[in-house]
Amino acid sequence: MLQNIRDNSQGWIAKTIIGLIVVLLAFTGVEAIFTSTSNSQNAAEVNGEKVSLNQLVQAVEMQRRQLLQQLGKDFDASLLDEKLLREAALKGLIERTLLLQAAGDADFAFSEQALDQLILQTPEFQVEGKFSAERFDQVIRQLGYSRLQFRQMLAQEMLIGQLRAGLAGSAFVTDAQVEAFARLEKQTRDFAMLKVPADTAAVQLSEDDVKAYYEAQAAQFMSPEQVVLEYVELTKDAFFEQVEVSDEDLQSAYQSEIANLAEQRRAAHILVEVSDSLSDEQAKAKIEGVQKRLQQGEDFAALAKEFSDDLGSAGEGGDLGYAGQGVYDPAFEEALYALGENQVSAPVRSEFGWHLIKLLGVQAPEVPSLASLKDKLVRDLKARQVEQRFVEAAKQLEDLAFEASDLDQPAEELGLEIKTSEAFGREGGEGLTANRQVIQAAFSEDALEDGRNSSTIELDPNTVVVVRVKEHKKPEQLALDQVSDSIRAHLTQVRASEAAKAKGEELLAALRDGQTPAEQAQTWQPVEAATRSQEGVEPSVLQAVFRMPKPVDAGQPTFAGVGLGNGDFVLIRLSGVSEPQEPLADEEKSMYRQFLASRSGQQDFAAFRKQLEARADIERF
Repeated sequence: MLQNIRDNSQGWIAKTIIGLIVVLLAFTGVEAIFTSTSNSQNAAEVNGEKVSLNQLVQAVEMQRRQLLQQLGKDFDASLLDEKLLREAALKGLIERTLLLQAAGDADFAFSEQALDQLILQTPEFQVEGKFSAERFDQVIRQLGYSRLQFRQMLAQEMLIGQLRAGLAGSAFVTDAQVEAFARLEKQTRDFAMLKVPADTAAVQLSEDDVKAYYEAQAAQFMSPEQVVLEYVELTKDAFFEQVEVSDEDLQSAYQSEIANLAEQRRAAHILVEVSDSLSDEQAKAKIEGVQKRLQQGEDFAALAKEFSDDLGSAGEGGDLGYAGQGVYDPAFEEALYALGENQVSAPVRSEFGWHLIKLLGVQAPEVPSLASLKDKLVRDLKARQVEQRFVEAAKQLEDLAFEASDLDQPAEELGLEIKTSEAFGREGGEGLTANRQVIQAAFSEDALEDGRNSSTIELDPNTVVVVRVKEHKKPEQLALDQVSDSIRAHLTQVRASEAAKAKGEELLAALRDGQTPAEQAQTWQPVEAATRSQEGVEPSVLQAVFRMPKPVDAGQPTFAGVGLGNGDFVLIRLSGVSEPQEPLADEEKSMYRQFLASRSGQQDFAAFRKQLEARADIERF
């Protein structure tokens, strides 16, 4: 097969294709080539700002991880539509870019110190209530970020958060709006229900009815299209017994492991910020004044509460908790690591202002023994070798499956067993045949019409398969006797529902005309002072009740009807509507106001996003 492709590439077909390409290039011009090349690394451009493909790939992966985490470990990842994921991720990146541009135009900003404090105080980065640099690195690695990338992302989120809060927080509602909403929300209604049941026992069906439905809906009664697959499966676990770990590799891995352990230092500081209202010289003079008071014996924590401009730590006596290297400003960190325990630094200038830094404690890591880490290190070292072998074997399987007309050769060369699936349809089956990629490959034209092997399909990170169709069972017309029971049940339910609806609408018309059918006079089920969340009432009935107009006069109810999912029909008689007479308590009014203002703010922010997008110059590549 490969030789045929090579031979054909030298023939008249290839020459014709090349000729067509030359003509197309002549028409489109050289500029198109340069435009394509210049945008080859970008996914979009938003008001002149590029959104790179790398950003898009990372956003798609982040979205996939979040979805899989929400859906649970048993969810089949192949069911996720890559095209939809990509479109959603790109839409999110474009929206994010627009919001960041708007935040920049509005001059929103924050200090790097505020970012540090947010990281230090985030519970996910803490162990036993204290910041852990190791935990921080572990979490952001799982999210796919380096430290710098995470800080940049977090900084952007803070800017967008400021913009959102500025818009959403400006929303307000009037007292009249609050009172009107409260009247509707606290409204109660008195009504009664009369159920007209769908009586399936009263339905009479003939064999001709069933046959007529069968003939009219013949396309519904076909046997399902099904396939039986042959497949070979390559698993990563099969390679673990084939690899060995040398003592030299084990020792090297151990040294690398313990080299990553670093001490953590617990710092406290007093900060005097340099700002428009306080120059660098004034800030330095102020911190030197605090330093003199320290030297005279005053308490560091008390002075931090009194003087520190770092609101996040001042209340804690300036305590920043434990952190490793790479967290603080470089000048701050250099001074901190030069201190002995309980020593206080000289004034230190960082990009935030002037600091006095105190070292409260040092946590030296325990260095585990080689014996305690051996199992883990051996497992990790084997995993690296296995990963390489697995990738190489998967590539070999891909090539063999492409070249072969069946699975015999790939199975023989890689020592794999050819397995056979149960028959399944386009909706999938169980196990392997529930995988969406397997289903797509099984029902592809290449598999059904040409009998080709599929490409390798990744079932999970440890397993790949190649499948081919062994048997194709095409749809066939089912005999009437095979489906008559299901037709009879369906027609019975439909006709019972239709009869209930017809009878209900007849009664409804009579009631609206002022008539009261004698046989129905005692069967109404009353419900008094029903709220919008009334228990014991069908939601569809409750919705209909609160959509009905008020009775014009007492003693003259209004009527409505609604069909239920089970085919029953319910008549509704609305006799009264009550609204709260007492004025709202201050607590209630505050709660309603907060809810309405929050909803209005969210609507304002959503409208602002749409306006940004409508006015923007956006190009997707």
